Amino acid sequence: MKKTYLFLLGLITLFPSCHFLDKELDTELTLDLVFEDKTRTYGWLANVYSAIPDPYFGYGRYLGWDILGDEMSPSERWRQWDWKVIPYIVGEWSPSSSWDGNYWAMLPQRIREAEIFKQNVHPLPDQGIGAKEVEYMKAECDALIAYYYWLMVNTYGAIPFTPGKVYTTDATEEEMMQGQAPYYTVIDWCDSVLLDVSHRLPTKYSSQKYGRFTAVMALAVRARMLLYAASPLVNGNPDYAGYTNCHNVPVFSTEMDPSRWTKAADACKLLIETAESAGHTLYIERTQQGQIDAFMSVQNVLFTRYDEGNTEILFARPNGCNYTDLEKHSTPANSGGNGGYGITQSLVDAFFMENGLPITDEASGYVEEGFNEAAVSSEKTEWGSKVNGGYITYPHTYNMYCHREPRFYVAVNFHNAWFTQENRTFNFFNGAQDNTHTHDAPQSGYLLRKKIHPNTNVKENNFPYRPGILYRLGEAYLNYAEALNETDKRDVHEILYYINLIRQRAGVRTYTTGATNADEIHVETDREQLREIIRMERHVELCCEGLRYDDLRRWKLAENLLDGPQYGMNFSGKDDASFFQRVIYQQRVYRKAYYWFPIHQTELDKNKYLKQLPYWN
Repeated sequence: MKKTYLFLLGLITLFPSCHFLDKELDTELTLDLVFEDKTRTYGWLANVYSAIPDPYFGYGRYLGWDILGDEMSPSERWRQWDWKVIPYIVGEWSPSSSWDGNYWAMLPQRIREAEIFKQNVHPLPDQGIGAKEVEYMKAECDALIAYYYWLMVNTYGAIPFTPGKVYTTDATEEEMMQGQAPYYTVIDWCDSVLLDVSHRLPTKYSSQKYGRFTAVMALAVRARMLLYAASPLVNGNPDYAGYTNCHNVPVFSTEMDPSRWTKAADACKLLIETAESAGHTLYIERTQQGQIDAFMSVQNVLFTRYDEGNTEILFARPNGCNYTDLEKHSTPANSGGNGGYGITQSLVDAFFMENGLPITDEASGYVEEGFNEAAVSSEKTEWGSKVNGGYITYPHTYNMYCHREPRFYVAVNFHNAWFTQENRTFNFFNGAQDNTHTHDAPQSGYLLRKKIHPNTNVKENNFPYRPGILYRLGEAYLNYAEALNETDKRDVHEILYYINLIRQRAGVRTYTTGATNADEIHVETDREQLREIIRMERHVELCCEGLRYDDLRRWKLAENLLDGPQYGMNFSGKDDASFFQRVIYQQRVYRKAYYWFPIHQTELDKNKYLKQLPYWN
């Protein structure tokens, strides 16, 4: 019998009770040595988990999902410090471009490790691993395999797909060379696996196992995946007619299949019902009077742990998230950071006014120019807590930022907004304390606030812990509303019910189809208007959480919204007159090819059965 050697590298602490991960393991281990030992068995499983993305700095600098969308905007000159995705947004992207996400190489490795684990793990009763625990671990590996295949196909569109196959060390290159599977072949397989896993895993684990795959996590991945798979990019896209794999089989469907939307809606509803039955609810904080505290609720949903009562979390990476670098890059240089992680003007414009209407609505009351000389207290009855030093806006605040909804004030740092770390307001004028007018300054005139903890103090190296949330119930509600709206069984009242749950938590007026009053906004019931309402709500509620780029891709809007000038305030301006101007700070380029990441040229050179994604050649 041939001996197989394995190399365990980069184990991460996903399991709090497993102190073995703090120890240095032997460099070379046999399968028997691994799977006859509890410590090494759990260590192998931890390594399978290690490719779950980091939703903080990972989505930005390394994976690039935040940067590639139209919400977050790092200093373009940071590319000299190896921010490899920044060149992509200005059109410097080719099949030879390097990418730190490296899904093409990394995820198949983790998939292979998961398959080996399933083949070799067994009970170790003397060491505390029983048969039920083995069943759970195998189911978790199945979930991770499906999850990683989904991440790959969502990134590249056309991938080699060999579920269950584990190549031995003596396999030839010819054996390992595989062509690409049709997109829906991968999706439908992942769908069946994730649904099956949801019946084999508990809906939640104890705190000692927090972070390991549950039934709810599997259903969350499945629901988002099926929503994306029903969307126009892949469901009836004529742009990909003629693109086939090495067997001359079409990779993408060019005919729209309405049943994909129905399947997505059903998956989203199943997730919601299962999650709510398991105790998951929207995260809500209340005032002493029992009212929803909108400021604290929308701010702290990203900072509060599950064991502290944040049951909105469906799927989180509990450790290994690089939020310290994100916070440093969103803190002004003179305050100890590298303050050039900005917000785009398009995101500023997306937030509703305090009356719940978009700024484009004539009835919203939006005024762009001029200044509000009266301070506005943050202890408004309908919004709740004392935040931002006690005020929503301070005297001499530009009208563009006045009378906006609560989510705006906890997502965007604008000129004269409250700077908690230094107990003052921001000053983004050229040469002022928060704008050094270098690469470490807000090129758009704004800094990121969402995901930046209010108790962070970069100078004192204080970065409060928070979970790395990948899926939450608020998104699930909006996913369901969107999918249901596209089906033949669309129920307008149910659609608005889930949208309004999000808006109520945010302190924003809700929608109604009937007679309206001061607390509601009347809307029409046609599919197109509701589609736009849902998309506006997603933009605001889920901003800066790594979802916007995928939304623009799957809706086939990226080539319109990500190609052209990006606007912001004039960070070269030194006073009111020169700073508060909409100026172009960046020219972006988005070509039709960019909807999918290209297969790197080295992979094409190695494998004759691979075909580059459409429009990259």
